[in-house]
Amino acid sequence: MRISQKIEQSAKDGKVWWSFEYFPPRTAQGLQNLLDRIERMRALGPEFIDITWNAGGRTSDLTSEMVKTCQGLIGIETCMHLTCTNMPREKVDIALRDAKESGCRNILALRGDPPMGKEEWEAVDDGFVHGIDLVRHIRKHYGDYFDIAVAGFPQHMNLPDAERDQEIQWLKEKVDAGVNFIFTQMFYDVDLFISWVKAVRAAGITIPIVPGINPIQTWNGFIRATSLSQTVIPQALMDILEPVKNDDEKVRELGIKIVADLCRKILDSGLGIKGLHFYTMNLERGTKMLLEELNLVPRIETIKPLPWRQSLTPTRRQETIRPIFWANRTKSYISRTENWDEYPNGRFGDSRSPAYGELDGYGVWIKQTKENALQLWGTPTSIEDVSSLFSKFCTGDLSALPWCDQAPSMETSVIAQQLAKMNALGFLTINSQPAVNGARSDDKTFGWGPSNGYVYQKAYLEFFVHPELLQLLLKQIERDNNITYYVINKRGDLQTNTHSEGPNAVTWGVFPGKEIIQPTIVEAISFMAWKDEAFELGSQWAKLYESDSPAHKLIDEIMETYSLVNVVQNDFHNTDAIFEPFWKAGAEWEALKAKSANGSAHGANGKPVVNGVNGA
Repeated sequence: MRISQKIEQSAKDGKVWWSFEYFPPRTAQGLQNLLDRIERMRALGPEFIDITWNAGGRTSDLTSEMVKTCQGLIGIETCMHLTCTNMPREKVDIALRDAKESGCRNILALRGDPPMGKEEWEAVDDGFVHGIDLVRHIRKHYGDYFDIAVAGFPQHMNLPDAERDQEIQWLKEKVDAGVNFIFTQMFYDVDLFISWVKAVRAAGITIPIVPGINPIQTWNGFIRATSLSQTVIPQALMDILEPVKNDDEKVRELGIKIVADLCRKILDSGLGIKGLHFYTMNLERGTKMLLEELNLVPRIETIKPLPWRQSLTPTRRQETIRPIFWANRTKSYISRTENWDEYPNGRFGDSRSPAYGELDGYGVWIKQTKENALQLWGTPTSIEDVSSLFSKFCTGDLSALPWCDQAPSMETSVIAQQLAKMNALGFLTINSQPAVNGARSDDKTFGWGPSNGYVYQKAYLEFFVHPELLQLLLKQIERDNNITYYVINKRGDLQTNTHSEGPNAVTWGVFPGKEIIQPTIVEAISFMAWKDEAFELGSQWAKLYESDSPAHKLIDEIMETYSLVNVVQNDFHNTDAIFEPFWKAGAEWEALKAKSANGSAHGANGKPVVNGVNGA
């Protein structure tokens, strides 16, 4: 959606809105941490975010990639900066093409600052000289597809009258060339801002003006930012902050109140401005504190259309069904399925597609750095150690596993103790959901979709398991006609008790005036595609350790010998039924191990050996 439409809708609804700005970091780890932060800050309710473009386009590829990730993976409307600095037309066109392909519909068109090391701005060959040239180029080649924003500078009010009027006239020419709204540079003098807005309006500029708000986070950061932008700081503000400049906490506390007061004056000024654009500086706490000071969060809970977050890229906006297997690795799912055939009518695609399920150039990787991974998972040397890690994840005492990018969801807590017991018995769980029989769509744990609806779930479990324990489990499962399963090993040998080639809906919702929506499914072909990634993630975990170490050998052998299994209990009325076969099979497994332990077959560490892997 274009930002101008969001602003217009907010005005009709009479609500205050806000947005966040981020810049591309310098390192790969910094980028991953920033994306995690953007994901968290999404909960603060921004209408959109925007991503800056460094002078000279030094991070242009990174900006484009961040826009793609934010639109497609995080599912938040994104505005992309685009500057003229060191940007020939060809490079501009590539950036615009990539933005459109990512679903981005908003561009902040800037002339830009001089490149690093230069004091004067210079146009490159076949480049643009002024910001208005970039605006005209976008409008000529893309029509009204993009909303175009430009920068506004309240501090122009401090210029001599003739220069001030000239700057406002140049701004008007940009607007007349097709600009939709204006972002202002940061400012701390609210009276200066108000007088500038009135002068701009008097010149005939009627498009929305979005004030740029810079939270005061630390003294040094505040001074550095205002110096770089040549922002005038009112003496009254300096009188408050300078005496406490060596106390970062006090600077932030007072700074938040100062900036919050500035925001209130803007919102109450009668200028019709009801939106605030926060320059986050890639920091989280200051922006959150400022919104809390303004009583703008927590905002009213927005409707979650589906239990998983929708993508805003063009090919996925209508996607309404996904396989459950990638529930904990959304980024991998979106990357891996980019080139799969289109989804007809928004449903999950044709499994006969030749592109379906192929591993792509993104490869498979564990999200954590090696240092973080070792800190999280230590050095397991026995199945007990591995089982303990999986159990701790299920109970919320561990924040991640190789197969799970984030901490367990709220619904996992409902069955956390059962999952911990499963892992203790030797079923290494990597995905699950409890049975739900008609929870209201506004339920805090299970709810999704429009109001006054009801949602349903079949109990689902996915896990790695030793082949001998698996046979005990399947013997129990075959006694329950309501359970269906798929089993696959690393080689790709598939076993199932389902006779249907079609998908099995495991989540669905019933809402007033709508068809039944079934957003997550289980089916064979996509499970086979997921299998390659699931086993590779285990192999990546093993590679964190030296090749001849006990930890490497243990994890590698698990991946080589264990099977990956998913189980669906189709009787969603019975919340505990899915676990019964596991308790019975687990009890038999424990008895067999006890019997083995009393015999002569023992491993080097004194534990019973079953097919080469020490028992749990």
